[in-house]
Amino acid sequence: MSRIAFIGLGNMGAGMAANQVKAGRDVAAFDLSQLAVARAIASGCSSANSAEDAVRGADLVITMLPAGPHVRSLYSEHVIPNAKHGALLIDCSTIDVESARAVAKEAKAAGFRFADAPVSGGTAGADAGTLAFMVGCDEADFPEIESAISPMSRVTIRAGDHGAGQAAKICNNMLLGISMLGVCEAFALAEKLDLAPEKFFEIASKSSGQCWSLTSYAPWPGLVETAPSNRNYEGGFATAMMLKDLKLAQEAAAKSGASTPLGAQAEAIYALHERLGSGGRDFSSILQMLRGEI
Repeated sequence: MSRIAFIGLGNMGAGMAANQVKAGRDVAAFDLSQLAVARAIASGCSSANSAEDAVRGADLVITMLPAGPHVRSLYSEHVIPNAKHGALLIDCSTIDVESARAVAKEAKAAGFRFADAPVSGGTAGADAGTLAFMVGCDEADFPEIESAISPMSRVTIRAGDHGAGQAAKICNNMLLGISMLGVCEAFALAEKLDLAPEKFFEIASKSSGQCWSLTSYAPWPGLVETAPSNRNYEGGFATAMMLKDLKLAQEAAAKSGASTPLGAQAEAIYALHERLGSGGRDFSSILQMLRGEI
């Protein structure tokens, strides 16, 4: 892949683009934020004047955008009309399944290969190149997609055909949001029962309550060095983004007829947390709300 266009240089996209550069790839970067573009240039990317400019002549186009409408309009109006015929298009945004399938259909009709490939691992994983990718694509295209993603990835799994990557991401993040609430409630209860948080962590991490939200991302400060709780919940995975994913899960549940009562309750709790002013803080800061600090 001699040239890559990377569009969307937010908290996740910036680190992902930088890792493509570290792998020796030529990356033309574009974002509506000039500050984001400046950071990409500092990491070794070249600057594109527009999305159209970025994709012209690119062998691979990677996008990382906020929501389905952004992805639909970018591909329909800017990428598909201007990208090199036969280019590989990979969208790493977390969006609704219907949008992913609609963009895939449009891209394939125009002669492009397309994958929805949302990620898990947060900003730390994006910076370190250790993200988990969940891919929806044609099976024949997967080996090339896996190779394209490799500088940014710890593991890349084909979930199924187009849209399956988004389905996997929605289900995974609903599980993550629910499990973090359970961990935070447990810490809040332990505190009220005069059980030291360090001792509860030691016990739970070696018992049946062990989970990623506890041992890799502990919401109580001082327990896991890399957790956002040690940075006053700055960085990481914003509450507003978790809420967005939970809304996607509930929309999907309603359309498919799935019963997700805990997912619905989690959405309501994170929505309250956002309304109380924590939308930009890591989602594990829900612990502060449960402790009455917000």
